Amino acid sequence: MERTLIADLSAHVGAEVSIAGSVDVRRDQGKMVFFDFRDRSGFVQGVVLPGSAAMDAAKECRGEYVVRVLGKVNQRPEKNVQAGKQNGSIELEVLSIEILSRAEPLPFADDADLNLDTLLDYRPLTVRRARERAIFAVQHEILAGFREYLNAEGFTEFQAPKLVGDDAEGGAGVFKVEYFKDKSAYLATSPQLYKQMMVGAFERVYAAGPQFRAEKHATTRHLNEISMLDFEMGFINDHTDVMRMIEGALKYITKRLGERSAAAFATCGATLPLVPESFPVVKLREAQRILGVSETEPDLEPEHERKLSSWAAKEKGSDFVFVTHYPVSKRPFYTMEDEADPGFTKSFDLLFRGVEILSGSQRVHDYDMLVEKIRAKGLDPEKFSFYLMAFKYGLPPHGGIGMGLERLTQKYLGLENVKEATLFPRDMNRIDVLLSGSIPDDTNEPDDA
Repeated sequence: MERTLIADLSAHVGAEVSIAGSVDVRRDQGKMVFFDFRDRSGFVQGVVLPGSAAMDAAKECRGEYVVRVLGKVNQRPEKNVQAGKQNGSIELEVLSIEILSRAEPLPFADDADLNLDTLLDYRPLTVRRARERAIFAVQHEILAGFREYLNAEGFTEFQAPKLVGDDAEGGAGVFKVEYFKDKSAYLATSPQLYKQMMVGAFERVYAAGPQFRAEKHATTRHLNEISMLDFEMGFINDHTDVMRMIEGALKYITKRLGERSAAAFATCGATLPLVPESFPVVKLREAQRILGVSETEPDLEPEHERKLSSWAAKEKGSDFVFVTHYPVSKRPFYTMEDEADPGFTKSFDLLFRGVEILSGSQRVHDYDMLVEKIRAKGLDPEKFSFYLMAFKYGLPPHGGIGMGLERLTQKYLGLENVKEATLFPRDMNRIDVLLSGSIPDDTNEPDDA
């Protein structure tokens, strides 16, 4: 019999069906055995009645056994209907169970409140839990929404290289790769230079993929391998065109999450953000005046970002707030200076629920000006000759953004640590397991595995 997904069972009331999935929970009640089965589409309760041919297999099964089940879809009596729950009006009467894969008992209770290290040490198992599945289902929808919105706006996705000759930001911590003959290479910290080159061919481009930062941070908001969502767009008037594009994308993503991810948000105890018609915009110096801090500082501290976000939520009804016009000294060489506000750039950060989730700007598109700015940062233009080729032969005015997928997911769901929104975090202390520790003992792997 062909497999039926659990989400489609309500269309088969009174019929026999075959499902395949995992045992989420098994409960023995008197002479009956109850199961919660799960597959990629959801959950359903199954019951093995006394005398059933499935009883022997049912008594062997426990959590995480992988099974194929033949059963009859029955309507629940009205008094037993579980309103608001998936398949709450039906029950699967189990007729037979085929065990496809046996499972050892989990090393933790399924509903245990695990600390972060335990959660990540056992990630192959903890990702099966309802909360973790919800987090990464939401992350999928964010990524899908980003792509869908930009595709509709005429953008072309491209694959940016992850091995590069120089650091696009001109100073961020980089991972050096010893491989190429007589040439140093690095893991890319950004697709920035390649995005700008691609504007000359496609005008509007985006890239989604991993980037690497060798910064020695061990905080709730930093990772050494991040998933970045970047775009670059040509023929802009100034940075505000870029701001309107990312504002539209985030509105679209938020609407999509409201339509598709309500159950996942509920599982995580999260709420959708406040999204006004237009995101509030303040210059850096204006933000510093609002906060009552020195206007001579070139950036906002994390505490300032939190306070400014609270101000935006209270005063502007928005969980998003743009901060613009950072000093030339604070921004990369390719950032356009504002001719109407010398010393400050046509750049911006977007704060979301207390954290910076992206940076963007209008870029310098004039070849001679760009060479001058590279030198002004103490860098050698010869090392950027491949990049500069695009400018020497003409690029339109352009700009773009870079946004961290994990940090965006974290703030949508109100998670305490960005690592909770990262399937397999890499930071200075962890590659799958803590670098100072070892594989957990009860995985039964040898020490040198």
